[in-house]
Amino acid sequence: MAMDPVEIERLIREGVPQAEVRIEDLRGDGDHYAAYVTSPAFRGKSRVQQHQMVYQALQGNMGGQLHALALQTSIPTDA
Repeated sequence: MAMDPVEIERLIREGVPQAEVRIEDLRGDGDHYAAYVTSPAFRGKSRVQQHQMVYQALQGNMGGQLHALALQTSIPTDA
């Protein structure tokens, strides 16, 4: 069973402080998503650490209910 994009967004928002999140269904199949996450919590962290924060927020759903996630993280330009 695929994960609902609203649930993906909710988990990321809850797990990453002050996150702005946009989820895009890449293939229209509900199984391949892109997530664009911007948060001041990423400041001072490497790209790997930023991605780890997002994966941790997804509470182990990567590879299970959430099959594929193209992830882009950034720090707000005004933060």
